[in-house]
Amino acid sequence: MRVVFFGTPQFAVPSLNRLLNHSDFEVIAVVTQPDKRRGRGSKVTPSPVKAAAANAHCPIWQPARIKKDPETLAQLDALRADAFVVIAYGQILSQAILDMPRFGCVNAHGSILPEYRGAAPIQWCIHDGATTTGVTTMLMDAGMDTGPMLVEETISIGLEDNAWDIAKKLSELSADLLVTTLQKLQQQQIRPRPQDDAKATYASLIKKEDYTLDWSKSAKALHDKVRGFYPNCVSLFRETPVKIIKTLPLGAPYWEMLDDQNAELRSLFAAASLDAQAAPGTIVAILKNYGPVVSTGSGELLLQEVKPAGKKARSGWDFANGRRLNVGEVLGNLA
Repeated sequence: MRVVFFGTPQFAVPSLNRLLNHSDFEVIAVVTQPDKRRGRGSKVTPSPVKAAAANAHCPIWQPARIKKDPETLAQLDALRADAFVVIAYGQILSQAILDMPRFGCVNAHGSILPEYRGAAPIQWCIHDGATTTGVTTMLMDAGMDTGPMLVEETISIGLEDNAWDIAKKLSELSADLLVTTLQKLQQQQIRPRPQDDAKATYASLIKKEDYTLDWSKSAKALHDKVRGFYPNCVSLFRETPVKIIKTLPLGAPYWEMLDDQNAELRSLFAAASLDAQAAPGTIVAILKNYGPVVSTGSGELLLQEVKPAGKKARSGWDFANGRRLNVGEVLGNLA
């Protein structure tokens, strides 16, 4: 099966590698976003997909705007590909491109459609406290993740899983499902199923203001936001922004979700004298070897890892010691 692969970030690399190393497929070209300046030195760097394709000596195309690039469009059409595989490419494909391959354009999306259509399904799914997610393969149409579905598979989300953890799992699952999907398409063993638009939800691009923590929310909601938008959530402490990298909601509803290694944490929390009337954002305890416990709109939240401005990330306990934290100090909301 002759395949053109469209993709850009690390999430797409396992799928590309799986197709490159599978005897049923021939990756005849790779289309990815143009090289960008990345990192502190603003060095021009290829996308992860480009790096993987270069290692495999694949032809690589990097149009700035693929819909407006007649040379790339002509080259794509001339390939007479059986399928285009699209994984987090980053540009919208025109109907002319969608119509080129014999079996259509196959996309693997990081949610169980029609839920969480859009740009950031993994992040918003965790933000919303979901306990399951998955991958859906579909035939692309002109809409935003609205095409008919082909194959899907779910995975569970643990209390301590963050967006990076789940993205890694789903990137591997996408690779598995793509192989199955393409084989079934070629063998005419799969029937596309239309999505129920009435059940659709959307995962929009994350904005800078989405990262701000509001301590009036519940401990669980704050925890889900921190791990969903990992590692970018931010609060204000001593008039300086500090990133909250890793947290844990404390109390009876959550102990059974944690492993037995947290027995000491349970004991320390049970023995702590907490101010039940403390305002949201107030440090109500500092647990030895664990870190500060913060009061929220409902429940308490342990800060397990933080990153002060201009500093490296550190454990909550090291942060408490290094900054000489005191019970009663308050974390604030950014303006």
